Amino acid sequence: MSSLREILNQNVREGELYEPIERNRLRCYACGHCCPIAEGQAGVCKVRYNQGGKLYVPWGYVGGVQCDPIEKKPFFHAYPGALAYSFGMLGCDLHCSYCQNWVTSQALRDPHAISAPLQASPELLVRDALRQRAKVLVSTYNEPLITAEWAVQIFKEAKAAGLKTAFVSNGNGTPQVLEYIRPWIDFYKVDLKSFDDRHYRELGGRIGPILDTIRWLHNNGVWLEIVTLLIRGFNDSDDELRKMTEFLASVSSEIPWHVTAFHSDYKMGETPNTRPEDLLRAVEIGKAAGLQNVYAGNLPGRVKEFEDTFCRRCRSRLIHRYGYFIQEYRITPNGCCPDCEDAVPGRWAEKFEGQIADRPFSPGRGMDFVNLS
Repeated sequence: MSSLREILNQNVREGELYEPIERNRLRCYACGHCCPIAEGQAGVCKVRYNQGGKLYVPWGYVGGVQCDPIEKKPFFHAYPGALAYSFGMLGCDLHCSYCQNWVTSQALRDPHAISAPLQASPELLVRDALRQRAKVLVSTYNEPLITAEWAVQIFKEAKAAGLKTAFVSNGNGTPQVLEYIRPWIDFYKVDLKSFDDRHYRELGGRIGPILDTIRWLHNNGVWLEIVTLLIRGFNDSDDELRKMTEFLASVSSEIPWHVTAFHSDYKMGETPNTRPEDLLRAVEIGKAAGLQNVYAGNLPGRVKEFEDTFCRRCRSRLIHRYGYFIQEYRITPNGCCPDCEDAVPGRWAEKFEGQIADRPFSPGRGMDFVNLS
């Protein structure tokens, strides 16, 4: 029986985001590590490797698919109520001890992380997304930057079919990978895990590339939303949250910031869950920093009005939410407040068509995904 590594190494093609360097090594530009990869070795992500002086990258499979309300990603200012057809791959360039998708993201790094890949093609994924009546195709669950070539191939097919496309990412990018995906991507969520480089190094990265990615995405017109999973004792000090939100406001006060509740997971089973009062404290810090759109997530009904979207000028409530469920939607077809006509930052549909689902679900039968194991 083939090992997971052997299976993945059979489902590859030559990548595009690299250049040769000395001694038959090559430099990969898919993520901020910019790994110099020796012959026969893989990069930090474990899924991009050097063979014969060429970089081989994941191709032709997914780690899983799921249909999500777009609010789960979370995107609150991009096609509210839309169904996001979400696919994930295997591997990651970080190793967060609290990862909620560790079974796929830590494949090939953690022997307990075992997720059977499914054979797929761009045409099959787009066809299935349309069958489910999705409006957005999203690369998520693991780190999509490390499978950028495959994502772009899928997104080309998706955009030809009229779908929107998005990344849900840790943001550890490079100018090369961001330029590569830019023509094919509409929305981008960055998981800003901390504002302390020491914390990022504990997770296997650096904060610099993440901040550069946030600036780049905003400056290049990609709709951007930020999420921070608030973890007690790790990233929840007033000082750190103040610096983080002041940075975001310096890029743009219009960027939505989602501060969400941690629950014990993976290797942090002893860390206390985030309380509603922790989220509300962070929200007030974000508002004081000048952010116009601050949300508290993962604790529906327990965070006052901070699941809702308000007009920045007249403070009318425009979208009323409970968790992922939209209970009221008042934004006009041209993306404005109906009361004062102020433009609402975001990407809006001409008509709110309701929600197909307010919770995640696995696609029903109708598509044949072949298990590669």
